[in-house]
Amino acid sequence: MILLKNGRINQDNKLIKKDILIDEGKIVKIADEIKGEGIDLKGGYIVPGLTDIHVHFRSPGFEAKETILTGSKAAAKGGFTTVLTMPNLNPVPDCLEHLAVEEELIKKEAVIEVLPYASVTVGEKSTKVSDIDHLRSHTRFYSDDGVGFSNYDVLDEALANIAKYDLFIASHAEDKILRYAPAGEYEAVRREIEHARMNHVAYHFCHMSTKESFDAIRAAQKEGLQITCEVTPHHLFLNEKDIKNPNFKMNPPLRSKENQQETLKALLDGTACCIATDHAPHTLEEKSQEYDKCPNGIIGLETSAPLVYTNLVKTGIATLSQFEGRNPFQG
Repeated sequence: MILLKNGRINQDNKLIKKDILIDEGKIVKIADEIKGEGIDLKGGYIVPGLTDIHVHFRSPGFEAKETILTGSKAAAKGGFTTVLTMPNLNPVPDCLEHLAVEEELIKKEAVIEVLPYASVTVGEKSTKVSDIDHLRSHTRFYSDDGVGFSNYDVLDEALANIAKYDLFIASHAEDKILRYAPAGEYEAVRREIEHARMNHVAYHFCHMSTKESFDAIRAAQKEGLQITCEVTPHHLFLNEKDIKNPNFKMNPPLRSKENQQETLKALLDGTACCIATDHAPHTLEEKSQEYDKCPNGIIGLETSAPLVYTNLVKTGIATLSQFEGRNPFQG
């Protein structure tokens, strides 16, 4: 048994001191005081395990940046008990043989629940649909994150399978020509909403960051389409004027102050269903290059919850219950 003493839990959006007794992984008692020796939390806030549906653990293939072990430890330290790992790996998990490499690493190294995305297209190249017929027995999550879809005939073929098997697809919406410009995001969003509509499929957008994207998603939701999106801590709390060095380089890039405000608005009005970190580590050497030469990506698992709590809950912008949310893949 594990006894947590002198912690605080959320009751009606107020932090109330409680002791919690855990037996074989289940909470069996919550009371003002439970007698016995335990772990003194000294007023610490006890929250349900957090879920991040968008992280990059870089393994297999890029272990100099991150491993399943280091990434899952960072997640645990940040309060996350479940994460979904993106497929821009080597090998790309586009078939059972390739996915098995990542699954074995997860089995050996993960200290929390790690659920892998498979890629939507082979090699994330938008030329051929991945082996979804067989992959679906191992994962229901699919994305070509890191690259935008460029072949919409192939996307439509993939969406037919996504709809048939009731799978989850997450899109990195990015126009191949406009790229990092705001229009590079929202023009892709508008196109992909139409393909989701034509294929009668639920469709999720990663790391949205522009007013026009949120407007399009909001309109689709009002129409009754199953369109969802996430926002990141960095787009919530930073904008382009905060850029100081290559550590502030990510994709989508930090936007204008107006787009930052629209990102918060989308979260608070429910247009965005969750906050996801897009935790994407690189080596110190890579991030020490000039801004234009260094890769996109920042870390976020250890800082996400504290940032959200400090900037939204403590300021009264959001409630404790909004902060805690719920696991989007449970009941």
